[in-house]
Amino acid sequence: MLQKIFLLKRKNPHDLNNLDIYSYPEDIVTKENNDIVLKIINGHDHGSQSTKCKENIRSDRTSERNTNPFVISSPISQVIGNQNIFTICVNSEMLIGLMFEKDDNPFDYKEIFEDLTNELLNSERCCYFKDEVEIENFLITLFIDIKRFGDEILEEALDVSFQPSGLFTKVFLFGIDNVGKTSLTRRLKTGQYNDNFFTPNKNFNIEYIQREDGLLSIWDSPGQSTFRERWLLGLQDSNIIIYMIDVANQLRFEESKSEFWKIINQNEFKDIPLLILGNKIDLLNHSNNNDNSESFERTRKEIIQYFDFDKLENSNWKFIFTSVKTSYNIEGVLNMIFKLVSE
Repeated sequence: MLQKIFLLKRKNPHDLNNLDIYSYPEDIVTKENNDIVLKIINGHDHGSQSTKCKENIRSDRTSERNTNPFVISSPISQVIGNQNIFTICVNSEMLIGLMFEKDDNPFDYKEIFEDLTNELLNSERCCYFKDEVEIENFLITLFIDIKRFGDEILEEALDVSFQPSGLFTKVFLFGIDNVGKTSLTRRLKTGQYNDNFFTPNKNFNIEYIQREDGLLSIWDSPGQSTFRERWLLGLQDSNIIIYMIDVANQLRFEESKSEFWKIINQNEFKDIPLLILGNKIDLLNHSNNNDNSESFERTRKEIIQYFDFDKLENSNWKFIFTSVKTSYNIEGVLNMIFKLVSE
């Protein structure tokens, strides 16, 4: 299973030790493996990064017919710690790499890795590595496409059961910042909640949750305004989408409504189940969090009316209240995900 994608880019063409490091969905450098970058470079053609790639560039530039600005080397596999790493060299100036679990075979991804990288760089010309946002969007796009290949093509080739006990479900979780998306993902994954645990996401945070119903892949998307354009990238091939609202912050209702309909109006979601979560219901002082109470029902109707949810053409949608902090309706979220997908 693909875990991370990264890009190592030289700041100085002659200095391999001075690099810009980009990685998704989380950093490849941690306290436990702070020398990982050096090991990756040394493992790729013994740190030359790479002689063959340089030769390819030299011969390619002598060809008048070839106008591709990016020359891509064949992937090289190496094992570092408990991870399989697959790297390709681009123009002898940067390494693009994939990180897999140790039991995975990187060569299953060789053809798709080469083809997609070449397509994105030389056919679509989507990235010239001139700024950070451009690089991040390139990596996210490549990560999503390769991960989709692994989740769908390879799993089917291995005859994985797709009965309810083995169902693989991609859940795309989005919403504006500070509504509780990452806290929800953490609560679902670990059962834990911490008032002081707040780290705004800048990347798609992908967590896997195994239940008897099947395996959930939850894509927790960044909610800050500068990252919302990436939602369209993460939405690809989702089995269900979840939109989260902070029901206690009415000052941001208009912003949240606008962002929701901006996404809905740009895409066809008629066949994709939609779950809308009204989070932080504990802050509205409903007695005992009884969702059968009159106050709960009145609040539900007011929110649905304000956000125009009743105008959704997709008939397969539900709205439920949650409180990640108090764990109210968290189990209901999981049950509703599988219920909507099965329907």
